[in-house]
Amino acid sequence: MNNKNSHSSSLDHGVTRRKFIGTAAGGSAALLTGGLASLLKPTASAAGFDFVEATIPQLQAAMASGALTSAGLTMGYIKRIQSLNPTLHAVIEVNPNAVAIATALDNERRAGNVRGPLHGIPLLVKDNIATKDNMQTTAGSLAIYGSQVPADAPLIQKLRAAGAIILGKANLGEWANFRDDEAETYPLAVGWSARGGSTNNAYDLSYTSWGSSSGSGAGAAANLCAAAVGTETDGSITGPSAVEN
Repeated sequence: MNNKNSHSSSLDHGVTRRKFIGTAAGGSAALLTGGLASLLKPTASAAGFDFVEATIPQLQAAMASGALTSAGLTMGYIKRIQSLNPTLHAVIEVNPNAVAIATALDNERRAGNVRGPLHGIPLLVKDNIATKDNMQTTAGSLAIYGSQVPADAPLIQKLRAAGAIILGKANLGEWANFRDDEAETYPLAVGWSARGGSTNNAYDLSYTSWGSSSGSGAGAAANLCAAAVGTETDGSITGPSAVEN
């Protein structure tokens, strides 16, 4: 998921997405914790580069010119996660090695080795996608917390080979929405997991992010990553994409 198709993508009545993020703190003051309001601003920067709403090609251009490093960008996203996620519940876990991986990829770039368009780009991946690293893969469940996967999922292997940074694991409807039969009575159950809680909508904290790829949708919408990976069976990507756009 990448909701950054344009810096001027709009909500109804001509309110741009960037302006909405900048003004949401006032409109939802009763719902926000103190730390969130200060970060819901139109811009945020890494080494002086405004990465909020930047597309992957724009991020690549900034890194190619030296205006931005992957390590700086990764730290910028981690800062947003630390400040916004306690309210959004979009991210279950941050990769403790993300900055070190980004630094290594910066060194590759300086040596003239750019693997491709995802080189140095931080991504969130849904927590039902196996990553054999220092993060858990639990599908949002406490039942298998602490277990170890034998290998990266093929998708993750390809992303790492392409130079992408697995920034963290996104929240989801637990077990990819095992509670979906409760959706009509309990709408928030669709994006709920025991590990991550209920994922809130980045545009309206009182509304669901839908699911089951709830954290992937909210994480991309709130600029907690450059893009996010979800999984689709029957609305698990299209639902969050619709309500987080």
